[in-house]
Amino acid sequence: MVDGIKVVQCLPNFSEGRDLNKIENIVNVFRRRDGVKLIDYNNDRDLNRTMVIIMGEPQRVKDVVIEAMGVAIENIDMRIHKGQHPRIGAVDVVPFVPIKNISMLEVVQLSREFAKEVGEKYNVPIYLYERSAARPERENLADIRKGQYEGMMEKIKRPEWKPDFGPSELNITAGATAVGARMPLIAFNINLNTKDEFIAKAISQNIRYSGGGLRFCKAIGVKNCNKGLFTISINMTDYNKTSLYSVFEMVKCEVKRFGVSIINSEIVGLVPTEALIDSALYYLQLDNFSSDQILENIIME
Repeated sequence: MVDGIKVVQCLPNFSEGRDLNKIENIVNVFRRRDGVKLIDYNNDRDLNRTMVIIMGEPQRVKDVVIEAMGVAIENIDMRIHKGQHPRIGAVDVVPFVPIKNISMLEVVQLSREFAKEVGEKYNVPIYLYERSAARPERENLADIRKGQYEGMMEKIKRPEWKPDFGPSELNITAGATAVGARMPLIAFNINLNTKDEFIAKAISQNIRYSGGGLRFCKAIGVKNCNKGLFTISINMTDYNKTSLYSVFEMVKCEVKRFGVSIINSEIVGLVPTEALIDSALYYLQLDNFSSDQILENIIME
């Protein structure tokens, strides 16, 4: 990317994580596109969900995600979709994130332009969330997803849940989509040595903000079908205000209460360097450490 050029990140989530042909049909849209780089994609069979990470020039990113949304709608039928992750549509959520030389206000405008265009083009109800939300009660994605695809048929009829763009009735096969601008999010999984669903759900409830836990933490307990064990799947919406180590330490306390243990943890997708450095400082108890001591930072300069 040329210095001075505006760079935005987009992480569309598609409600298909099992059919590799369908996944490839969607992901192929992002390959070899001028002004856009496909960073990564991750499909999860248990969640039946694929997250794509792209980065590039704002208008080019918007255009390619519009195209990919059309392919996803052709390939995914929400009437038969089943998975552990909450979802409302074939393209469940489309977050835009400012990366370089672009303000949050500009990204909000980009997301709203995208929302209007896809709502009309694909006849899909669109809800704006996070920084793009036109109504405060829609800022939290979990509130929009409440009831999921199955409950959206009736929910959308209520005046307070009229979509921001698109039709005022559910698209039966494509469902609905949430679109918004937000800060970088860290997807953080903590794998537990338990097959007890109650324990995983109880710990998730206790650590997430809506359950009285950490402010910028969202969490659900999901089953890892390959091992039969459970995972705490966490989204950290502001790592500057709620750190990785804070979440990990709280889960460590919770598992002791229930007599289980942590197997390991994993980060899904990209993570800001600052978030890892913050945890390293905490666990190593480093004093007077500076980012100037990081070799890669000096090389980049």
